Amino acid sequence: MRKYGFNMLWMFIFDGEVAGKPDRKQLEFIAKRGFNFIRVPTDYHFWTKDYDYLHPNEKAFEVIDSYLQACREFGLHMSLNVHRAPGYCINNNTPERHNLWTDQVAQDGFAFIWEIFAKRYKGISNSELSFDLLNEPPDIGDGGFTRDNHQQVMRRIIQVIRAIDPTRDIVLNGISGGSDAIPELADTGTIHSGRGYTPFTISHYRASWVQFEHDWPEPTYPCMLDGDLWDRDMLLQSYQPWRDVEAKGVRVHIGEFGCYNKTPNDVALAWLTDLLSVYRELKWGYALWNFEGPFGIVRHGRPGAKYELMDGFQIDRALLELLLDNRVQD
Repeated sequence: MRKYGFNMLWMFIFDGEVAGKPDRKQLEFIAKRGFNFIRVPTDYHFWTKDYDYLHPNEKAFEVIDSYLQACREFGLHMSLNVHRAPGYCINNNTPERHNLWTDQVAQDGFAFIWEIFAKRYKGISNSELSFDLLNEPPDIGDGGFTRDNHQQVMRRIIQVIRAIDPTRDIVLNGISGGSDAIPELADTGTIHSGRGYTPFTISHYRASWVQFEHDWPEPTYPCMLDGDLWDRDMLLQSYQPWRDVEAKGVRVHIGEFGCYNKTPNDVALAWLTDLLSVYRELKWGYALWNFEGPFGIVRHGRPGAKYELMDGFQIDRALLELLLDNRVQD
């Protein structure tokens, strides 16, 4: 899973409007630089009305078809992710009527989504498409979540997909927001997807959706956190549980990482330099959240950043070069 690229938010933010079209100009820029991976987080509200999970709007799936077609045209692998599923989303769970971890109706709806995708995209090569089942399951105890009920739900979806498309590459996110490894699912033949947001006080400093963001001091790096020195050695050490799972034959990929735009740019770059060098050492692929936005490479807005005009985009060249330099070429 040495795939490198970006998250694209075309069907991520639901505001009652149609989903965004694939941005071909962005995809062309990405492919031109030698990246090969696009993760597409989706929100099931785009195709579901009034929590009727089993009667979707087919037009939304035609939009997803257009994402896949655009990625294929530019030689980019698309990883299709359900970011908001029936009964669960890490960002804001309040719009949900049901609970994915405890309610059968939500679990049936979730299985139905992946059955549709498995049938719709059967025959598409794994080099072009993978299924990323659910973005960032929660912490233990959150909304009745346990490792056991998570494992049951994921195993069911894997079985649903493989009954239709036996060889499809399937991606499982770590729990606790993607950060904790899932050795109990190491036997499923799936790819495991981790995160690069630690220390959170650097990656999400003053992020509006983080409950206690204003209690954090302005970040530095390396830094002391809860009595530990966070530097490159600590970053490497923090991924030991993932390396242990990898030793069982699991492929590991970092499906998201990045730094919000309130962290000073020199701090962000120092931290990202070490983080990406760890991924290079471990030979793991990665996808930045996102391409254009407060975590991206296009005018993200971090204090002190410098930009260079490249193919019509104001690019943080230092960050782009970090992304390019830390790839492992097969």
